[in-house]
Amino acid sequence: MNGDVRREWFEKDYYQVLGVAKNATAAEIKKAYRKLAQQHHPDANPGNKDAEERFKEISAAHDVLGDEEKRKQYDQVREMASSGYGTGAGGGSPGGGGGFTGGVRFEDLGDLGDLFGGLFGRAGRGGGQRASRGTDLETTVTISFDDAMQGTTVPVRIQGPAPCETCRGSGAAPGTSPTTCARCGGSGAVAVNQGPFQMSQTCPVCHGSGRVVETPCPTCGGSGSRRRTRTFQVKIPAGVQDGARIRLAGRGEPGAAGGQAGDLYVRVRVQQHAFFGRVGHDLTIELPVTYPEAALGADVRVPTLNGPVTMKVPARTPNGKTFRLKGKGAPKRGGNGDLLVTTRVEVPRKLSRSEKDLLKQLRENEKESPRRRLGVET
Repeated sequence: MNGDVRREWFEKDYYQVLGVAKNATAAEIKKAYRKLAQQHHPDANPGNKDAEERFKEISAAHDVLGDEEKRKQYDQVREMASSGYGTGAGGGSPGGGGGFTGGVRFEDLGDLGDLFGGLFGRAGRGGGQRASRGTDLETTVTISFDDAMQGTTVPVRIQGPAPCETCRGSGAAPGTSPTTCARCGGSGAVAVNQGPFQMSQTCPVCHGSGRVVETPCPTCGGSGSRRRTRTFQVKIPAGVQDGARIRLAGRGEPGAAGGQAGDLYVRVRVQQHAFFGRVGHDLTIELPVTYPEAALGADVRVPTLNGPVTMKVPARTPNGKTFRLKGKGAPKRGGNGDLLVTTRVEVPRKLSRSEKDLLKQLRENEKESPRRRLGVET
C-alpha cells in the first residue's frame, strides 16, 4: 500500500457519503458524484456553509472511491478497522461514535499511529501530511445555442483555497525554497525500534511532509495556499454539446505540502433554440409547408446556422417526411453534422371565399377516400 491513508478513512463511510453500494461500479460512483457535486456546489448555494462542507465531503469521497488503487486500499483499511485490528477494546463499528472505530481508539492515535505507520508507510503522530494531490473542483456555465455553435470564451469564478500569490504555493518566503528534511531524507517517516520490532513513525522534524520550510511565506504563513476568488477565461469549442465537461488542468485546489494541484472541470449547459433541435452532431427543424406545396412540389427556403438555403420539396410529399441537408448541422471535428428537415403540412386558419370555392371543387373531384383502407368510404 502507498502512504495515502488518512485518519478519515477509519471514520468516514465514503460509500454512504455518495449513496452507493460497496460493490458499486466505477461508472455508478462517477454518476453519483456528479449528481451530488452539482447539487451541493458552492456556486449553486452561495453563502451556504453546510452545502460547502457537504461538497468538500463529497469531493473527498470521490477522490478515494474514484481512484481504483485508493479504493482498494480504503476497502482494506475499513475491513481491518471493522475487525477490531489494533486493540481489543471498544467493539465499535466503522464510522461509529464514542471515540471508537472498529476497536481503534483515536484518543490513543499517537501510539496507534506508530503501528499503522509501520503498515502503511506513514504514522498519525504530529498531525503532518505528505505531499498529496489537491481536490478537483467543478462548476457550471450556461451559454446560448448560438454561442455553442460558434464557440465562445466565458469567465468562470471560483472561490476557495488557491495557491498563495506570494510564494506560488511553495509556502516559502520569496527568495527561498523548501529544503529536503535532513532527518528523514524526504521520506516523511523515521524508523523506531520497539523491542523486537522496528516500526515507522512520522518524522518529528517535517511532520511527514518530507520537506522543511525554514523561512515561511509572510502572506500564507507557510501553508502555500489562501482562500480567495479566482477568475479564469474558459474557451468553449464550437459545437459543444449540452452537459459537456471541459477540464482545466491544475486549476483546482492546491495540493497539500507542495503536492500537485487538482483540476477544474467546467460543465457546459446550452440553452434551447427557438426552432433548432439537436441529435448528436445533427440539427433538427420542423418546416411548415402548405398543402399545395406538399401536393404539387415547391422550392422552399430553410433556415440554417449560416443563413437560409433553398430546398426542393417533391410533389406528393407526405406530412412528417424528413429530408437531410448535408453539412448544415453542428460543427464537429473534420466538418459539420447534417440538418434534418421534417415537413409539417399547415392547415390555414382563415380562408377567403375564393379559397373555399377551390377547396370545394377539389373535394368534389376526389375519386377515392383516404379512409378507404380503414374499411369506410366517407
